[in-house]
Amino acid sequence: MNTIIQNILVFASVALAIGFLLNKFSVLPKKKKPISKQCGKDDCGCH
Repeated sequence: MNTIIQNILVFASVALAIGFLLNKFSVLPKKKKPISKQCGKDDCGCH
C-alpha cells in the first residue's frame, strides 16, 4: 500500500515537472493576446 502511494506521488511530480519545463521553454502553444490589448504596440500609456 505504501509503495503504491509513493509511486503515484513520484509519477505526479515527474508529470508536473515535465509540464512546467515544456511550458517554460514554449513547447506548448500559448494563448496570444489580441494586438489591441498588448501593451506598447500603440502607446497606450501603461508603462
